[in-house]
Order: sequence, then structure tokens, then C-alpha cells
Amino acid sequence: MLLFSPSIVSFNNFSKQPFMLTKERLLCILLIFFSLKGISQVSSKNWNGKKCAVVLTYDDALDVHLDIVIPALDSLKMKGTFYLIGSSENVNRRLNDWRKAAKNGHELGNHSLNHPCDASLPGRDFAKGEGDLSKYSVARTVREIRAANTLLKAIDGKEKRTFAYPCGDLKVRDTLFYPQLQNEFSGARGVTSDYVRIKDADLSNLNAFSQVGSTGEQMIEQVKQAQKDGTCIVFLFHGVGGGHSLNVASNEHKKLLNYLAQHRNEIWIAPMVDVAEFLKKAKR
Repeated sequence: MLLFSPSIVSFNNFSKQPFMLTKERLLCILLIFFSLKGISQVSSKNWNGKKCAVVLTYDDALDVHLDIVIPALDSLKMKGTFYLIGSSENVNRRLNDWRKAAKNGHELGNHSLNHPCDASLPGRDFAKGEGDLSKYSVARTVREIRAANTLLKAIDGKEKRTFAYPCGDLKVRDTLFYPQLQNEFSGARGVTSDYVRIKDADLSNLNAFSQVGSTGEQMIEQVKQAQKDGTCIVFLFHGVGGGHSLNVASNEHKKLLNYLAQHRNEIWIAPMVDVAEFLKKAKR
């Protein structure tokens, strides 16, 4: 680095002399420029070396997930998270297909044993009866989620996974139940429509955008916002090309996947468990 004599660095003398771009000064300027550029690049690529992150999640263990979604993801070498209901007939009937999906890198997440929802809330007539979470105890809720974990481990042999709240319900009446389970999961996905930010991510209730009737263009715009802001967007799907009343057309879903594939150099596309583990380390 160029060393200046006291007479040169004094303001009086310096102001009287014309600035001369010597080789040494040029070298210093270039070093400063590339150092600042490097800092900028690091700060703008916080998500596992990428500008933003995208998590694709699919709820309820539907046939269309195995028949349409997983082939589409595999064709583009992408991995998603599939939240399975332990008592679902589709889990029992297609156990080997779910095991194959897990071996191929997809996450089998926990969506409870029986998918109970709070029927005391507005618009929840469908949850009345045995599936009414408001009639559960916290102990029963925790026990059934642990039973679902045992089943999932028997399918995929994995220790780490994430949980997704059925219907987004966080409480049994007025009591949060996840605190009793938080050491058994990497994180829990909720249903609040917002982006996930590293600095304030809540691993007990990670935000997600539910998609119902969305077009490819609408979903791509959501991703572009994550790219702009340097955040993570979690997509929450049920039916894709059918299979559920909460549905997105398969061709619109494919548009989203194609966009992600075209921009994978700046988008980290990963299962929920990988992103949750990344967030846990980032918060330490």
C-alpha cells in the first residue's frame, strides 16, 4: 500500500497539489472497490449462497402429489415437502410410493395423525365430531402428533422433519400445544401469508402463502418479491390438478416450477426441513 509522507497528507499541502493517479493509488482504489463489491455480494446472498429461498409444501397426502407433483419436481431436480396425515388411506395404500419419494430427497412432514381442526371457529362445520380440536386435550394432541412421527420414521427412517398445523390451528382452546413438541421438530409451518425473514423468523410458526386458484403469473410475482427483498417464500398447496377443493391447476403449478428452474442460480429451492435447519443455525 502507498505510504505518504507527512507533508503530502497534510490538508494544506494536499489541497495545493493536483491529484495524480499513480499505479499505487490505482491499486488501492481497485482493492477498495472489489472489497466493497465482495461485501455487497455476500450480504445479498444470505440464503445458502442464494438471493432468496423458495419452499414448496403440499398438504394432506393426496394421490395427485404422487402422480402429478412429484414427477414434475423430479423432472426439474427440485425437492418439496409433503405433509402427511398419518391415518390417511392414501398413506396406507401407497406406502411404498411415499417411501420412494423420501429416498429421492423429498421431505415427509408431519400433518398430525387425524388432522383435527377447531370446529368452534367460524366456517368450521366440516370439523365437527371426532375431528374437533376444541374437544381434544393438549395431551391427546401431543400424543397423536408423536404417533404420526413414529409412523413417518418407519416410512423414511429420518430423524429430522417439520410439522404443519392442521387448518393453521395453533391452540387447543386457549393453550399452545407446539411448545411441548418443539424439540422433536426442526420447525413448524403455519398459514400466515407473509415472507420469512432470517432476522425475525418464528420457527414455531413459519409463514406460508396458501394457493387456491392461483395462476402461474401470480405465484411468480410472489417469488419475484422474495428475490427483490432477499426473503424466503413458502408455498402451501393442497390439490394440484385436482384431488382437493383447494386446488391449483397443474399447468399453472408447472409455470411456477419452470420459473424457479430458470432462476435457480439465485433462488435456493429446498424442503422445509432444510430451510428450518438453516434458520436455526443463522439465529445462533
